[in-house]
Amino acid sequence: MTLDWIADANRLSPWAQAHVVVAGLGTSGFAAADGLWSLGARVTVLDDADTGENVEKATLLEKLGVETRIGPGSSATPPEDVDLVVTSPGWRPTYPLLAQAAERGVPIWGEVELAWRMMHPDRVIPWLGVTGTNGKTTTVNMLESILSADGRRVAAVGNVGRPIVEAILDEVDYDVLAVELSSFQLHWVHTVALWGAACTNLHADHLEWYAHEPDPMDAYAADKAQIFERVTHACVYNVADEATRTMVEEAEVAEGARAIGFTLGVPDVSMVGVVDDLIVDRAFIEQRRDSAMPLAEVHDVHPFAPHNVENALVAAALARSIGVRPQSVAQGLRDLKLGDHRIQTVGEVGGVTYVDDSKATNPHAAASSMRAFDSIVWLAGGQAKGTRFDHLVQTYGEKLRGAVVLGVDRAVVAEALAQHAPDVPVIVIDRADTKAMEDAVRAAAGMAKPGDTVLLAPGCASKDMWSGYDARGADFAAAVAQLSDER
Repeated sequence: MTLDWIADANRLSPWAQAHVVVAGLGTSGFAAADGLWSLGARVTVLDDADTGENVEKATLLEKLGVETRIGPGSSATPPEDVDLVVTSPGWRPTYPLLAQAAERGVPIWGEVELAWRMMHPDRVIPWLGVTGTNGKTTTVNMLESILSADGRRVAAVGNVGRPIVEAILDEVDYDVLAVELSSFQLHWVHTVALWGAACTNLHADHLEWYAHEPDPMDAYAADKAQIFERVTHACVYNVADEATRTMVEEAEVAEGARAIGFTLGVPDVSMVGVVDDLIVDRAFIEQRRDSAMPLAEVHDVHPFAPHNVENALVAAALARSIGVRPQSVAQGLRDLKLGDHRIQTVGEVGGVTYVDDSKATNPHAAASSMRAFDSIVWLAGGQAKGTRFDHLVQTYGEKLRGAVVLGVDRAVVAEALAQHAPDVPVIVIDRADTKAMEDAVRAAAGMAKPGDTVLLAPGCASKDMWSGYDARGADFAAAVAQLSDER
């Protein structure tokens, strides 16, 4: 029988009484196990994958006194005396361990929920959270940079790569956390109450995770909407995406929490937006009824593209909600150094520009890239994750000089092109190894003319052929470099 205090548990609860199972030994699972051990809990980590990395992590944890069971079948059944399960975000609710725990009435948290509990009751700092189908990581990086420019001690955590528990265990006393939250993470949130939250946009993605639901898209949207539950100060929504406004309207928030819109147009009251190439605030100033406060120039945003300006607007709104000075927004945007594979120009060969946006792992992200260029040879394909490309091709087909498709779901992209842009020439790369990128770049170069952009914006995940979108982008850049050397 589950311990009575678990429902209201915090850092000071009697964790030595609890047996906690951590499901998964990935980045967040390892951090969760470490955090629970630091609280004094009895911890068991289960993972079916006995990879070299997992064996190494298991060895480290066992030295602390954490029990680990790795290898095929290790997570088939939860221990009989388990009081709480903390799951890795990639594990679906239908996974046998989680389904059996739920059937028994055992509470299931994610690492995000655990981190929130570990911060209470005596180490509480505000969290500014970002979710959405696209733009999460860039927005959180922008937010971190803006907060740093304002002199705040800040960590970018969550789905951006660093577990939140790890930051909670840091010796640094942070002033605020900038938190990226995926739908998978939000599914297992129960009590988290963000200072400010934003949903950048909502489009079909990761629907395979929700395949067990009657309507996968509705389930995906419902998890995204969890970010606004219990928000205490600011709920930031996309004026151009009605679904995000509906999320805010339907959320149960703290009294006094405000709805803040963002728009690429002129903002209304309680919005941030753009006026004469300036990012302006009409939400967090006293004179918002009849004026707006300039925060930055749109060209402070780099790489410059319409969707990236939207990301900057979200970051600015969240930062302003916590009292960041106007001038810190511009400084933070100028200081930002984004990672690779996000609309990154990797070469110019024969008057053709080659752009790596391998991070565009769904159709909407690919569409955002296409908005930024006029004449495109498009490299697309990979793991489509149940999504379709019809709307993207209908919207941007006229920009395409040609297309090269590769990867396990290349036919999905090719079918959309054949149906909605039949005049666009398409080359299909059938090989299934990473050398396919060399063939794709050569094929694209053969289609392109001076002034064109060869755009790697796959609209698909990468793990059919690569270890991740970064490896795919690196192979694209290498292929472009090789092409340049040959010319």
